[in-house]
Amino acid sequence: MADAIVVLNAGSSSIKFSLFLAGSEDLELDVRGQIEGIYTAPRFVAKGRDGKQRNEKSWAAGTKLGHNGALQHLVEFLKQELGDDRLVGIGHRVVHGGLDYAEPVRIDAQVLASLEKFIPLAPLHQPHNLAPIREAAALLPDLPQVACFDTAFHRTNPDVAQRFAIPAELHDAGVRRYGFHGLSYEYVASVLPQYDAKAASGRTVVLHLGNGSSMCALAGSKSIASTMGFTAVDGLPMGTRTGALDPGVILYLLDERKMDARAIEKLIYQQSGLLGVSGISSDMRTLMESDDPRAELATDLFCYRIGRELGSLAAALGGLDAIVFTAGIGENSADIRAQVCRDAAWLGAELDHAANIKGGSRISTAASRVSVWSIATNEELMIARHTRKLLATQQQEVCV
Repeated sequence: MADAIVVLNAGSSSIKFSLFLAGSEDLELDVRGQIEGIYTAPRFVAKGRDGKQRNEKSWAAGTKLGHNGALQHLVEFLKQELGDDRLVGIGHRVVHGGLDYAEPVRIDAQVLASLEKFIPLAPLHQPHNLAPIREAAALLPDLPQVACFDTAFHRTNPDVAQRFAIPAELHDAGVRRYGFHGLSYEYVASVLPQYDAKAASGRTVVLHLGNGSSMCALAGSKSIASTMGFTAVDGLPMGTRTGALDPGVILYLLDERKMDARAIEKLIYQQSGLLGVSGISSDMRTLMESDDPRAELATDLFCYRIGRELGSLAAALGGLDAIVFTAGIGENSADIRAQVCRDAAWLGAELDHAANIKGGSRISTAASRVSVWSIATNEELMIARHTRKLLATQQQEVCV
C-alpha cells in the first residue's frame, strides 16, 4: 500500500491528470492522461508510466460533459486504478496567485473565494483551474486539495522588476508584473545542479517555449525577471497570443476600429501570435514543415523576439552563464534552438549541432562561453512534491 497524489491541470476544454505514488526517495509517476473535448466530443485516455494505454473512452459528438462530468469520470477511474493504494491529496495547477500567495496553499472556501478575484488577470486559465476544485470538494469533501501557483516562483523578483511606470496607487492595488510558468521554471531550477553547477549558482536564462511561451532570468536559481507581466499575454509571441503589444494599439482598436473589450480580448488571446502572423496554424510543427513564406515569417518573428528578450534578461542578470530550453518547442525543435543560438552568438553561445539534433542535455560545445541545455520540464511532479510536502508539514503540526 502506498500513498498517492493526483495532480490536475484543467484548461478550457480538457483536464490533464497525473497519478503519483510515494516511492522510497521521490514520487513516482504511475499513470497519466486527459479528458479532452469536454464540451464537444469528449475522449478519455490514460497511459501508464511505460507509455502504454491503460484505459480509453469516447462519448458521442455533441456530449457536454463539462468540467464536472469529466472530473466525475476521472474520480471513478482513479478509484479502480488505486486498488490498495491510498489517495491522500489532490494538487492543482492554478495560474494566478496574485500578491496573496507566494507558496502552495491548502484550499478551503476562503482561499477559493480569494483565487476567484484573479480571474480578470488570467481569463483563459483561472476559471478553468478553479472549476475542478469545486467539483472535487463536492465529490471528495474530506480529501485535502492544494493549489500551486504559476506566479509564486516570481515573487522573488525585485520591486523594480515588478513595476510599470504608472501611478503608485495602481501598483499598490496590484497592477504589476507577476510572471507565469513558474512551476516549470521552479522544476528546471531544482534539477539544474545535476547538469551544471555553475549555471545553478550563476546567471541563467530559461526559455519555456510552447503554445504559451515565456523566458525567465535566474540568479542563483531564483527568479529575478520574466518576459510575462500583468497577464499571460505579455512578452513573446505565442501560439495564438500577441505577446508584447504597444498599449496604443489597444486605444487605436477601440477608437478607430470600434472594437469592444471582448473583441480585443479575443484578438490578443486567440487570433494572434503564430496563428495571426502566418494565417496557417498556431502549431510550430506545422509551420516548420510548411514552405509558405508566411510560416517562415511567423517563426522568424518568434525567434527574433526571443533574441531581443534574451539580451534584455542577460542585462538584468549582469551577464550570462547558461541558456536552458524547455517545454514543447524548447525540448523538441532543434531548428528553433539552432536559430536562437545563432542569434545569441554575441553572448558567447556556441551550438554543438550534432548534440542539438540528437537532443542531448548539453547542446553547446565544450568551448562555448555560455553553456546551452535542453532539459525536459515536469510541472506535474513539481505540483505533486509541493502537495506532499505541504500535507506532511500540516500533519506534523497537528501531531505536535
